[in-house]
Amino acid sequence: MEMAKTKLLIVTHEMSPFLELTKISEITRQLPQAMQEKGFEIRILMPKFGNINERRNRLHEVIRLSGMNIIIDDNDNPLIIKVASIPAARMQVYFLDNEEYFQRKQVFRDASGKFFDDNDERTIFFCKGALETVKKLGWAPDIVHCHGWMSALVPAYIKTTYKNDPTFKNSKVVYSIYEDGFTEKLNANFATKAVMANMTEDDTKAFLPSDCDSMHIGAITHSDAVVLGDENLSKDVLKFVKDSNKPTLAFNLTENFENFYTFYEEISNDELVSVA
Repeated sequence: MEMAKTKLLIVTHEMSPFLELTKISEITRQLPQAMQEKGFEIRILMPKFGNINERRNRLHEVIRLSGMNIIIDDNDNPLIIKVASIPAARMQVYFLDNEEYFQRKQVFRDASGKFFDDNDERTIFFCKGALETVKKLGWAPDIVHCHGWMSALVPAYIKTTYKNDPTFKNSKVVYSIYEDGFTEKLNANFATKAVMANMTEDDTKAFLPSDCDSMHIGAITHSDAVVLGDENLSKDVLKFVKDSNKPTLAFNLTENFENFYTFYEEISNDELVSVA
């Protein structure tokens, strides 16, 4: 009998060739392709920032997925889903768009370099929207791999609001920590705004005081496993990882991402061991 393919969801704020800010964009381009070549089934989600060229990258709206509203602070925010293919890899990338949050020419800072005041809500919108989009796809991932601080709420949501949802109840969550974050703080109310149904403020308290380190710590708190994506990471974050005793993959890009493949397999099989 043929084994079912491992389903891997990649959640990231950047990916080559669409948006290249840091090394995250290279890893999120190469890693899924390497896993696909090893037999995994892949889906990738990222925000549709305004500086991503829709025509050049051949993005088009997916009507059946669009039309949801994501509620933040009692406000309805329409979610538009667009998709593009990477022909060389036969991979599809889903883009989450919203006129108010993403239709601007800069990514996290304005033209003068000022950190956007609503980066907290943009993060919440992206993480909530990503999970609702996957539900609408009717595709239950075995592994959800989140890359970078903007995806940090995804682990928290999967382990609380969505923990009994058929789409995510068996998902293992991996979080990659990267050095390139931000030195500012998100809105002081970020942790409160981030609370969803079936959650309490206790579930998001790890995200206080809403700086980059606490985004990582909040994500690690709710993840099943951690990847150290850089050599130079915050000492506080590294200590938190060590103290958490969670399976950790150290910074090291092996040929064909063989170490990631082994790591994913071990995390997935851990579920089978604990069920038996």
